[in-house]
Amino acid sequence: MSDEVDPDQFRLAMGRFATGVTVLTTSAGGHDHAMTANAITSVSMDPLLVLVCVEVDARFHDAVTEAGVWGVSILGAEQRAVAQWLSTQGRPLHGQLDRVAHHRGEATGVALLDGALATIECRTTDVHPAGDHSIVVGEVVSLTSNEHPTAALVYYRSRYEVLR
Repeated sequence: MSDEVDPDQFRLAMGRFATGVTVLTTSAGGHDHAMTANAITSVSMDPLLVLVCVEVDARFHDAVTEAGVWGVSILGAEQRAVAQWLSTQGRPLHGQLDRVAHHRGEATGVALLDGALATIECRTTDVHPAGDHSIVVGEVVSLTSNEHPTAALVYYRSRYEVLR
């Protein structure tokens, strides 16, 4: 880490960048794994690729790299409680999706959240180390968009907000 840049100031500066809120899901070792994420972006239109950044020390990291498939559920404003639950450190792995309405993706079988603004199923094509995270790139194999989207849930200045 650079001695010239204060990590707290970096966090503060990046907090000024409003992002959408998603839940990433996969299945490995006979269990569903899920985490709230805002480090996701589209990469390519040909082929259709997206990337997510996953902390190496997060239990989701090993699960997603093992499984090779994963889902993204883009959250609406009414799903704030789900985002908070799935970002809670130390929550139990077993049954973490019991309180979250979801269905299985047809292409990958991963859990996708009911009521999401959109869902995307991906097959991992590359994993790149990047400091304390890995950049996981996936080819889009299926997607849906809610025909009647609500307001979006966004993350700004370290808190959830609503974008109408």
